[in-house]
Amino acid sequence: MNAYILSHEPAIRFGFFLGILALMGFWEVFAPRRPYRTSKKSRWFSNLGIVIIDSMAVRLVLPVTAVYIASLNESNGWGLLIRSGLPHWLAILIGLLFLDFIIYLQHAMFHAFPIFWRLHMMHHTDLDFDTTTGVRFHPLEVLLSMGIKIAAVFVLGIVPLAVVLFEILLNATSLFNHGNVRLPQPIDRVLRLFVVTPEMHRVHHSVIIRETNSNFGFNLPWWDRLLGTYRSLPASGHEGMTIGLSHFRDPGELTLPRLLILPFTGNPGKYPFGR
Repeated sequence: MNAYILSHEPAIRFGFFLGILALMGFWEVFAPRRPYRTSKKSRWFSNLGIVIIDSMAVRLVLPVTAVYIASLNESNGWGLLIRSGLPHWLAILIGLLFLDFIIYLQHAMFHAFPIFWRLHMMHHTDLDFDTTTGVRFHPLEVLLSMGIKIAAVFVLGIVPLAVVLFEILLNATSLFNHGNVRLPQPIDRVLRLFVVTPEMHRVHHSVIIRETNSNFGFNLPWWDRLLGTYRSLPASGHEGMTIGLSHFRDPGELTLPRLLILPFTGNPGKYPFGR
């Protein structure tokens, strides 16, 4: 089973991506949380166009993948977890936790320093919040993120299956927690103890700086709670809050070509908290 998953990893990841995107798209149609303020068609064209560009950039620029490095480690006995002698299931679980914590720290870093925020702010310029916002990342940010992930996998010796499972989970939860979907409050209250929900992550996309710089988790909500970056609700409520960045409010300035040059031409504003 492990060998099958590893040998068909790209197809499995793509299948999960399409399935969850379709599921979330239908959910948003039948039970939307907020009305859209801008053209959904235009936004989906830009956001899904960025996915294609990101995928091409990773294939063209990076000679190896995180899964390849994990397989190389396993073959040669390199890395902390592989050398630890832990049972395979426990090594997978710890690897997943390590990767999720690293993504949390990386996300906070992209908010802390202006040079990284310039890459990440494209994600926050979306004037509405729906499942495609979860894939709206600049190609340079995706490449940098992949480099950090590869380094973590190499040093920590995270086993290949953990890397594949994490990639699937990261795609799935990003599409889910960016969803413009309505969840009953009691269900959300329980779910956000174990996973980042749309109600929790939507706060992170507020124009208010103190709310933007909170709720950095993608999969697990525990890091925000443990490290003091958790915020349960936006000040204006979910229906009254404004999505995006205060200095990017014109949809005409957020077309796909302009988004790609945004890190070099856009004003980072006062959002980076490490200025």
